[in-house]
Amino acid sequence: MMVEALLVRGGTVYAPKALGRQDVLIIGERIAAIGDHLEIPPWCHGQEISMEGALVVPGLVDQHVHIAGGGGEGGPQFRTPEIRLTQLTQAGITTVVGVLGTDGTTRSVSGLLATARGLEAEGLTTYIYTGAYQVPTRTITDNPRNDIILIDKVLGIGEIAVSDHRGSHPSDRVLAELAAEARVGGLLAGKAGVLHLHMGSGPRRLGPVYQVLEIADLPPDTFVPTHLNRNRELLQDAVDLGRRGGWLDITTGIEPADDDPDAVAPASAAWFLREQGVPWDHISFSSDAEGSAPTFDAQGHLVRMEMGSADTLWQAVLSLVKSGVSWEEALAPATSTPAHILKLRLVGKIAPGMIANVLGIQEDMIHTVIAKGQIMVRDGKPIVYGTYETPGQ
Repeated sequence: MMVEALLVRGGTVYAPKALGRQDVLIIGERIAAIGDHLEIPPWCHGQEISMEGALVVPGLVDQHVHIAGGGGEGGPQFRTPEIRLTQLTQAGITTVVGVLGTDGTTRSVSGLLATARGLEAEGLTTYIYTGAYQVPTRTITDNPRNDIILIDKVLGIGEIAVSDHRGSHPSDRVLAELAAEARVGGLLAGKAGVLHLHMGSGPRRLGPVYQVLEIADLPPDTFVPTHLNRNRELLQDAVDLGRRGGWLDITTGIEPADDDPDAVAPASAAWFLREQGVPWDHISFSSDAEGSAPTFDAQGHLVRMEMGSADTLWQAVLSLVKSGVSWEEALAPATSTPAHILKLRLVGKIAPGMIANVLGIQEDMIHTVIAKGQIMVRDGKPIVYGTYETPGQ
């Protein structure tokens, strides 16, 4: 029986480390070799695609996507839909981590897991967090630690709402206990075991996290707070956590707007953290795709509702490049860094033995997407569709 192979010929490879002009040989779902003048082995059935004049980079790793839908803050009509396969592939996202969010009642962790398994069957690499905004949080088994240990796709606990009026305002001690559940679950399962935190705009900001670090014997890298570019004060408050070894996640769908002038653009937020002494490899991007993005007034009334988009992740990478960051560094927050945070050792890089998640970039556009060795997007258009997707729509 012939093995399927794919030879990606002649692109300029950023792995994300700059490797220069190289061929990338893919056999099955894995990268077999990187080098000059590679050939498809005679025992393989394969095809060759030219990347002359293009960049070849790792598939993006998005650690915060509402794959099963989210939202609902303005009423049931605001519940966002499940994400479609091509929304992710056209955005260059080949590894995705699903989260719930505000609604842990009409959405469930079991449903989130089923959606992740469906996207995996359709060609992506997928994982989830167990939990929702609320504490005690939502789980599949009787507690979140067991979810991490017993369920293959569960990497940690999240997204738990902190400093947000939509959360359940856990005490510092309760938050410490939840972080400990994540950490011990990760240790026993050989997983990341992180606590992924939705950061709101409340006045305590990251105060609960710093208080937990004072009262509990937990390392700072237990915590992955996100939405940190919600406003400048929150971003500033996160600097000390980043300097101490914690992870800082920037939401690429957050941008300044007329009714949200305090938001900080993703590239600007990353630059700011770097200038404040946060190590670059502790700064990550995620899209918050399919998550509702409500704007509330000072009295807490809903003013506007939007929805996160997967394509903002790549746009944030481009913004970094245009701001003067090298391709090697600009790719890291959306590839190798989130993979490192979540201890995903087979994604986020182009190297022999890694899962073959590869993008072809031409004129700053994603024109080719390969996920687990399969071409999903060619010439910027999907050629593989989700089970219930209709081509051309």
